[in-house]
Amino acid sequence: MHRRFRSPARQNYLRDGVYGGIDGAVTTFAIVAGVVGAGLATKVIIVLGIANVLADGFSMAAANYSGTKAEADNMARLRQIEQRHVDEEPDGEKLELREILSKKGLKGPVLDDAVDAISADREAWINLMLVDEYGLAPIDPTPFRAAMATFVAFMIAGLVPLMPFIFGVADAFSVSLALTGAVFFSIGTLKSIWSLAPWWRSGLETLAIGGVAAGIAFYVGSLFSA
Repeated sequence: MHRRFRSPARQNYLRDGVYGGIDGAVTTFAIVAGVVGAGLATKVIIVLGIANVLADGFSMAAANYSGTKAEADNMARLRQIEQRHVDEEPDGEKLELREILSKKGLKGPVLDDAVDAISADREAWINLMLVDEYGLAPIDPTPFRAAMATFVAFMIAGLVPLMPFIFGVADAFSVSLALTGAVFFSIGTLKSIWSLAPWWRSGLETLAIGGVAAGIAFYVGSLFSA
């Protein structure tokens, strides 16, 4: 336990992977369903599908990078503000620290000792203020790794609906439908790690969301069938 709490905290990229995986499977299968609904050639499915996996995957990764970097920049800005306050107005910051700790149930001599102990460690003091005053996570996000998690998950999940068409499998659309459904359900079960919902309910929920998106795409594509 001592070793675990002494080791640096690690960023969790599960959210980025689930986000990329769901979007990759949904958008690629939507293309597959739309093209099949329109009665176009298999070559069109493959070309549009691969183009979507590469272009949309990169676009999502870039957007996630920009968003995560903005979050990291904001955290750095607020850290500088707190550093300046601690250096220039330590008494006022101690009053804020006391208020935060009192809301956690500390009072009397215990509160006094806690304020003195935390304010004696400048970094611990600043980190506590960032978490409790601004509601920031205690771990700085890493934009590049978040973007890569999104891109890799998008690529893997996005290629699944295309596999039956690339390898020329008989009744490719039905196989693609089954494989994509399995991907939706698998991602949903993984997503259940974040929630109190049972894995099967989370899996069915994601499967339903993906199914609706695919159904809409197939219907729209069928309107333009020859």
